[in-house]
Amino acid sequence: MRNAAVRSRAYYSDPIEDFYRRSPDAIVGVMAQALPFPLERTQRDAWVEQVEVLRKALEGYGGRGKLYFEFAVPRLGKRIDVLAIIDHVLFVIEFKAGESEFSAGAVDQVCDYALDLKNFHETSHDRPIAPVVVATGAEQGDDPITCAWDHDRVLRPIRSTVAAFADVLARVLSSCEGPAIDVDIWEAGRYCPTPTIVEAALALYGGHAVEEISRSDASAINLSETSAAIAEIIRTARSKSHKSICFVTGVPGAGKTLVGLNIATQHIDKANELYSVFLSGNGPLVKILREALARDAVRRAAERGEVKRKGVARSEVKLFIQNVHNFRDECLLDRDRPPIEHVALFDEAQRAWDREKTAMFMRQKRGHSDFDQSESAYLISCLDRHEDWAVVICLVGGGQEIHTGEAGIGEWIRSLDASFPDWDVHISSRLKDAEYTAGGALALLDNRDGVSWNDKLHLAVSMRSFRAEHVSELVKCLLDQEEAEARKVMAQISDRYPIVLTRDLNAAKGWLRQRARGSERYGIVVSSQAQRLKPHAIDVRVTVDPVHWFLDGKEDVRSSYYLEDVATEFDIQGLELDWACVVWDGDFRYGAPDWQHFSFVGDRWNRIRKAERQVYQKNAYRVLLTRARQGMVIVVPPGSADDPTRLPEFYDPTFGYLAGLGLERI
Repeated sequence: MRNAAVRSRAYYSDPIEDFYRRSPDAIVGVMAQALPFPLERTQRDAWVEQVEVLRKALEGYGGRGKLYFEFAVPRLGKRIDVLAIIDHVLFVIEFKAGESEFSAGAVDQVCDYALDLKNFHETSHDRPIAPVVVATGAEQGDDPITCAWDHDRVLRPIRSTVAAFADVLARVLSSCEGPAIDVDIWEAGRYCPTPTIVEAALALYGGHAVEEISRSDASAINLSETSAAIAEIIRTARSKSHKSICFVTGVPGAGKTLVGLNIATQHIDKANELYSVFLSGNGPLVKILREALARDAVRRAAERGEVKRKGVARSEVKLFIQNVHNFRDECLLDRDRPPIEHVALFDEAQRAWDREKTAMFMRQKRGHSDFDQSESAYLISCLDRHEDWAVVICLVGGGQEIHTGEAGIGEWIRSLDASFPDWDVHISSRLKDAEYTAGGALALLDNRDGVSWNDKLHLAVSMRSFRAEHVSELVKCLLDQEEAEARKVMAQISDRYPIVLTRDLNAAKGWLRQRARGSERYGIVVSSQAQRLKPHAIDVRVTVDPVHWFLDGKEDVRSSYYLEDVATEFDIQGLELDWACVVWDGDFRYGAPDWQHFSFVGDRWNRIRKAERQVYQKNAYRVLLTRARQGMVIVVPPGSADDPTRLPEFYDPTFGYLAGLGLERI
């Protein structure tokens, strides 16, 4: 069954000897039948050319492997032109029909495919993988052909002409050793991806199920179980005409946002009673997801031979991914009419504003002088306008509050107790944990009817880092100054998730560029209070455009790749990089028995003494240190004895503490 599932991910697959037995027209016919839209002539011609090139290059390889055409990579929302198993090597082949040049984008693309298999397909983990770009119109490729293997046995991409392709295959095969790949065993391997939130949104919007783009190994929580639990709550509320609220918890990077997007993308038809909206107060996240989905919709349309304007695509996306404040304002236009949605999913619900901040904003910015509710109370009241049923899903992170006026999850519970006694309440069993700061509010539910606790509403394992699940645990220990435990966790993950320490920003930039392959995204992140990094050409007062920073390519100076613009905790919360550089300023200094907190005002650092602001600052560094999926470099500048705002004693204790945890120095 598993083998059949793997084969079905390709439009056409055959052992190499059977590939020769079929005519090119028959092969193209099989692929055309699998194509979900009408076959364009350009696509047909490209497939015919690929078949002809492979027939010439694979002479003598009969009985030595298998071919897969248009092999799906759900995490990336794309297909590999040809996947070829030959002897002991897995070849990832990208054809560029008629092109005479090897673009950087094409090289990154084929490298991405190879890394996806290496990292996320379990029977490809220990196999040599060779990415090759074949530009069919090129007269010269890599000359001489060199086989440079990285530490994980992924070949640095090779650029090949049609004429040199057979030689490329032979040289790659002779450049490494290993047992022949058993095709049946390879096909039985599970594909267990951990997509970034942008990749996940693209895949879900493109019609993939959450099971296709999430890990399914025993060490990770199965996101489909949590999604199924939420779906059952929605189904029950609808069938019984009840109103329900659901609290889903999870450690940083565990997939809370992914769960919310999964529900929202399943119900994006406004005419359907189950129509859902994904709401977030995280402005950068909303902008990035909308733009990524709009760009992808335009690309998909072009692949089908259609034309879709980006403006139209953006309008469609806005329907089910909204800024929570815009949703709130829309509901204010008519205070009696219910919203069109029966299901609302609130990402990072603990960041909803308290009554004081909401009332002040509504009075000053919206002219509603009589507004006297917290944001959570008002949002529940909007869904409560439905006469039949409604469901509110609160996606709750721990230790993520980073701004004043964020009420925490306790305010949602107090709002339920005060104003919505008839709503059913479904709660993650872990909401009682201290990190979710529900505090005494949970006691308000003790004698309430319709309250149920559910273990499946908690996502316990961070999936942001597919190389080391315990990064969030390490960061927690680091920030809590639990040194012995931090060193223990560090020793466990260091071989799979490199964390290095330096005092030289240029060395850190070089480390990032050396580590990243393909289109793996890297960038610099800093605290929004890091005001004294300007001597290092880092000015947090310069506003970064998160869309360009996260989505644009290496050629764009506004992108994270350029390592010029930096993102703060407000820009990056809820998002991920593959590799991150965290630059640590004097705003958050190591001290015993606890951290010292500062803000820079005018020409000097001032101590932060208010406990609430100290929590926000600590959480800011928690956000920064949990953004990287594959590894990070931490820069603690040396300071300057000549600058009273950057004295070495502001930085040295922090550097010494981090070095003492076992971080490698570069």
